[in-house]
Amino acid sequence: MLKIVSANLNGIRSAAKKGFFDWMAAQDAHFVCVQELKAQAADMTPQFLVPGSYQGHFHYAEKKGYSGVGIYSKFAPDAVRTGFGCPEFDAEGRYVQCDFGNLSVISVYCPSGSSGEERQQAKFRFMEVFLPHLQALRACGREVVLCGDWNIAHKEIDLKNWKSNQKNSGFLPEERAWMSRVLGEAGWVDVYRTLHPETTGDAYTWWSNRGQAWANNVGWRIDYHISTPGLAAKASKAAVYKDQRFSDHAPLTIEYAGASAFLGS
Repeated sequence: MLKIVSANLNGIRSAAKKGFFDWMAAQDAHFVCVQELKAQAADMTPQFLVPGSYQGHFHYAEKKGYSGVGIYSKFAPDAVRTGFGCPEFDAEGRYVQCDFGNLSVISVYCPSGSSGEERQQAKFRFMEVFLPHLQALRACGREVVLCGDWNIAHKEIDLKNWKSNQKNSGFLPEERAWMSRVLGEAGWVDVYRTLHPETTGDAYTWWSNRGQAWANNVGWRIDYHISTPGLAAKASKAAVYKDQRFSDHAPLTIEYAGASAFLGS
């Protein structure tokens, strides 16, 4: 069994103060993918770099206090890749990939367009260049899981107020159609939905800090495990952890029964 966690921290220093690393140690997951570090290499403490029995691998943004992703693993990877080959978005620290045997684990933080039209256009550019990368990954013959904040709710079931959000970033028709391409012609699988095809409120992973969104569970499902079909077929259990709040997102944990065979010897 492989246990994999994805968690947008909205600042690794903030999440640490709220108990994230204590919680993480208790999960005993094989891989923990984190996003939105909001930290540079100089900001990373020993606890952040090597927490307990984990080793960390990170892709930092050039801009201070912005973006950044990481993967904590119980095993030493065969290879680590930071960035996916697009200078604009690699500078923003959005992609780190660790290879273990025939399995690749990726932490990804897709851009948000909610701050304005300029960032929405950047999000569209990211979608345009990231899809060919996803297609190449899918064709590489490896088992792959991309864990992270995709900043898109795919279907009406994936957010509370879908009717009033159809013209808002994160639920635009173009974004939803792109996700359909990722999960359709590109051949990827939304692992949570294979296990819970009809779940609504319990599936949400992000809540706005405005109003009473958290208290009223007015949420969005924008954090995913997106995997190759072979790995997705082994998914046996998924859960969104909401008993403690480490950020405006909640960790998504999925267990894959028998998937340790992909790690090789």
